[in-house]
Amino acid sequence: MPLPIDLILVRHGQSEGNAAKRLSEKGDNSGFAALDGRHTRSFRLSAKGRDQAIGAGKWLLNEFTKNGKTFDRFITSEYVRSMETAALLGLPDALWYRNLYITERDWGELDICPEDERSEKFSKAMQMHVIEPFFWRPPNGESLAQLCLRLDRALLTLHRECSDMRVIIVCHGEVMRAFRVLIERMSQQQFKATYLSRQKEDRVNNCEIMHYSRRDPETGSIAQHANWMRRVRPDEAPVWTTGWQKIERPKYSNDELLKIVELSPAVLE
Repeated sequence: MPLPIDLILVRHGQSEGNAAKRLSEKGDNSGFAALDGRHTRSFRLSAKGRDQAIGAGKWLLNEFTKNGKTFDRFITSEYVRSMETAALLGLPDALWYRNLYITERDWGELDICPEDERSEKFSKAMQMHVIEPFFWRPPNGESLAQLCLRLDRALLTLHRECSDMRVIIVCHGEVMRAFRVLIERMSQQQFKATYLSRQKEDRVNNCEIMHYSRRDPETGSIAQHANWMRRVRPDEAPVWTTGWQKIERPKYSNDELLKIVELSPAVLE
């Protein structure tokens, strides 16, 4: 069975953890001190995050309401910041399913860790993070590759139960990156370039929306696969969007594979 006709992913609004990280990047670790002893699951939204969620909800209502209905299925991560975002979207017909497979990537010892401590205690780990961001695993944490494996379970449910539906999922930034890898069959080279990019368009902002569709935006015809994707940031003024983009899923000839292999120099024979 194919994916839903429309699959909408929403990142949660700014959380207490996000706010603490922004402060730490400026040399102020008071936010992380306040969060000490808590698991990331319990982090709430900040005031800014609540405003972002309300704003995203208004955009979604305007974009997707038809005959008084918005979506056919509503799914949220079990983490508090996602559930709070989901509720504050204010979708009037919502009955939410809570899904443990779409919770945020486990960052292990780096989860509630000030920026200076990351540099001092985990310098080698952070170096490998830049070298191999997809397969690298934070100390006692989870790699993006491992995250993709558990997201497969969520995708199987969507294939099995929701192929004729419009589905919304409220989740997390790393989860949305992993969904992109799976749905778009993104190459490791493309993932690395996007993940390490400092360009604005390559970020996954709080309350950013990713919309996958099997419906051709020009003709309205329904394809077998989710061949079109757009990204929207309702929090920005004017609202930022990529517009609809056609997904081109790569395939490789023998020679093309060997060219990729050569990007990793052989050091032993």
